[in-house]
Amino acid sequence: MTASRQQIRLPAAAALALLLVVWAASAQAEDQQPQPQQEQTCTLQAGPTRSVVRVVDAETVLLDDGEEVRLIGALAPRSPDLKPDAGPWPPEEAAAAALRDLVAGRSAELASSGRARDRYGRLLAHLFLEENGERVWVQGRLLSTGHARAYGLPESFACARELLAHERVAREAQAGLWANAAYATRAALEAGKLLRYRNSYQIVEGSIARVKAAKARTYLDFGPDWRTDFSAGIDAKVLHTNPEWAKTLEGLQGRRVEVRGWIEYRGRPYIAIEDPSQLAVLEDGAQPAPSTPGGPVLSSERPNGERLASRTNENARRKSCRASISSEVRLLRLRQAAWVSASPASASAARRRPRALLESTSVMRCTAPRSSSFSTAAISRAMRSSASS
Repeated sequence: MTASRQQIRLPAAAALALLLVVWAASAQAEDQQPQPQQEQTCTLQAGPTRSVVRVVDAETVLLDDGEEVRLIGALAPRSPDLKPDAGPWPPEEAAAAALRDLVAGRSAELASSGRARDRYGRLLAHLFLEENGERVWVQGRLLSTGHARAYGLPESFACARELLAHERVAREAQAGLWANAAYATRAALEAGKLLRYRNSYQIVEGSIARVKAAKARTYLDFGPDWRTDFSAGIDAKVLHTNPEWAKTLEGLQGRRVEVRGWIEYRGRPYIAIEDPSQLAVLEDGAQPAPSTPGGPVLSSERPNGERLASRTNENARRKSCRASISSEVRLLRLRQAAWVSASPASASAARRRPRALLESTSVMRCTAPRSSSFSTAAISRAMRSSASS
């Protein structure tokens, strides 16, 4: 009886041990399997919420406070015919209509990063709407429906990866402007044709014949004759800002790439690369498909409790800062009164150097830049007031 019980127990124990081994092995195999990388999203500085009262053109809107906003990152189609008597351009009209249907008369949240305005004084911002309980990125919607191309300006290339991913959706589907030959990819070796598109935004594809590093910039030459063939240039400042990317440029010789930007004439057709997003390496003659389009994260998007705690801490810090300023003002007034009473001639000198008096005390500074500027202005006003009394 005992033997039979042992015969029963031993297989059961062995089965249990075998089960544990199999479970451990499978768990280890799962751990060793490559996990999909979590997509990183860009961060924008959240701004005010305004109402869109009018769509000025396919990339500009007028807000209820009188400000004009240029939708940075989404370049609207423009007519190749620049003559004064040129007729309407269908892709541009379609883009303007799409933007009008999306934002006209609605409240939109503004967000920004980097450069604040363009050369015409328009705000450079991203717009966000609430639609069916979800946030809609206006630039992303225009790009993914083929009503704009992804681009950037110096100091305004935020969210370039996300913008390009949305653009890719429309390019692969040949939607909107991508079905029009005016926005086709240009061949790098056709330098003569590229010059016809001078001062226009183009996407140029070709193999890099030579990478030449000079003192001021690095050149990517696409033909045997750098004097006449198409080239792209990257200023030293851009290379210094993106050191890891700069190290990869030497290895691009012989590779097929895609360059986007405005065609310039510098003795040859030329594009200035001001951000790594303007240069993409092609694999097997096809543009690599970016990841699933994502949207930006606004810097103010924090849990309510975290926002409340932050606001409470900020209020306490400002209160402490103002108290410190008040005591410093009193101290500096006493010092100034002592100098004036010691010698009448010192009165004019004291009035001429309120900034020197400010710098003589280190406690007057507040930790945050906003409070620091407040303290400087407050003490300066107090000293001017006391000097004139």
